[in-house]
Amino acid sequence: MSLQQAEQLIEAAAAYLAAVEKNWAQACATDGQISVSKMDENQQLGYDLSWAEALIFGAREMLSYPTRVGKGAGSQEEKLALFFIAEALYDIYNRFKIHSLQYGQSAADYDQVFQAPALLSFVAQYSHAQYAVGIAGGLAENKDFGLYGLNEDQQMMMETFRSFAEERVRPIAEKVHREDLTIPQDIISALAEMGCFGLSIPDTYGGFQSEENPDNTSMAVVTEELSRGSVGVAGSLITRPEIVSKAILAGGTSEQKGYWLPKFASGELLCAVAVTEPDFGSDVAGIKVSATKVEGGWRINGTKTWCTFAGKANVLLVLARTNPDMSLKHKGLSILLAEKPVTDAHSFDFKQPEGGRISGRAIATIGYRGMHSYEVVFEDYFVPDANLVGGNDGLGKGFYLQMAGFAGGRLQTAARATGVMQAAMEKALQYSLERKVFGQPIFNYGLTKLKLAKMAAITQTVRQMTYRSAKLMDKHEGSMEASLVKFYSCRVAEWVTREAMQIHGGMGYAEEYEVSRLFVDARVFSIFEGAEEVLALRVIARSLLEKALK
Repeated sequence: MSLQQAEQLIEAAAAYLAAVEKNWAQACATDGQISVSKMDENQQLGYDLSWAEALIFGAREMLSYPTRVGKGAGSQEEKLALFFIAEALYDIYNRFKIHSLQYGQSAADYDQVFQAPALLSFVAQYSHAQYAVGIAGGLAENKDFGLYGLNEDQQMMMETFRSFAEERVRPIAEKVHREDLTIPQDIISALAEMGCFGLSIPDTYGGFQSEENPDNTSMAVVTEELSRGSVGVAGSLITRPEIVSKAILAGGTSEQKGYWLPKFASGELLCAVAVTEPDFGSDVAGIKVSATKVEGGWRINGTKTWCTFAGKANVLLVLARTNPDMSLKHKGLSILLAEKPVTDAHSFDFKQPEGGRISGRAIATIGYRGMHSYEVVFEDYFVPDANLVGGNDGLGKGFYLQMAGFAGGRLQTAARATGVMQAAMEKALQYSLERKVFGQPIFNYGLTKLKLAKMAAITQTVRQMTYRSAKLMDKHEGSMEASLVKFYSCRVAEWVTREAMQIHGGMGYAEEYEVSRLFVDARVFSIFEGAEEVLALRVIARSLLEKALK
């Protein structure tokens, strides 16, 4: 009955949000189209709607979660579900107190949904600290974080890569982080042998993704487990080949697919993505790095930044302006595959026989070390015609091909966030049981139990949202869901890792404890693969309004 009640409350909140979106869409419409400038007059509403829709997505997934994994009333899975749903409804309730008075929604509309005795009673019962005690007890006694809901093959992959992360990744994670080292080649080679780099590439091209029965969930599982060991040493290694491979699959020629994809799948070639520029990040339409046509190919000039893994990569996916007419904006962009020598160094400088030059330097960062993000400078760097993705048919389509890869990248980022949260939660639980304050383990205190319960509920919710998005991607759907889970997971990962540090007290601030690394690693998630604010305002909120306007 509790889950049935939860369903009614979730759908009432969803209907309320839909009404707000419809009214706001009409206010932002110009000639039947959504005006971004009008949207920007109330960015807070756009952000909060995006956040609320992410919470609704998570609540719906947790509503079906206990049944989906075969657990019933009183189970840890049901407790996690009810706790998260109550927290989500309370969050939406607080965010929309003021918004309810805007764009046609009256205080009465708001009160009917959020001030209803049923909702307040539900929130009071299931988000209460005393309810969290039961969840925390399961964590402490049985390490019961809730079933994942994987099939047999996916479970085997989880166990295989968890063992790898425990035995090979975690033992070196702190050293790589503290000394700002590059990922050891033996880690890359071992993961290549395990087929990691081919998880997003169709079996037709030597990968492990079935074209007839795609399984993006397995890729998410592997990403999570490697990130649980270290997102900088292993968790991000398979993101770049997915982004590059998806772009080639979406618009590459048959020759390009046949040449590049098997090499990426085997790990023979490692790749990186060069899209962001010093003055243009999310505003891709303003990109200025140019590719000028010359005999036999193109010469690239300009500077790219935040090019992660550029040193170790053999190939860079470069989004460049092949048409100098800036009025074309993103329609003047194309993708070229620029090959380069490999280095472990924090800087490089290579000259081509043709006279071109490529140089780079690693950007010092507080976390996410091992991968290293570079600023890369191209000076008349030559790329042959064969490396223009899509050939002549790919001219002007670079932005669209790049976006085809980024949807999967967002999904992987959610999986990376899940792995980091899981690691932080496990460390916090272990420390809370061992550390005594005022004569008893800090786990015994109510606030600690409440924090741990919330960590567990959030982490499991993000995991289930990620799996749902992956299943939709199997059907070539789920772009919105991937954006929602990326947006939500990256923000809450900061909270989970922050609270894990707080439970450690002063030792959480010491580098010798893993949680300090997890915290600074989590901070990057809200920035890469689509900055939090841009994702909320330009992708999610805009899509919601466009849908509401129809």
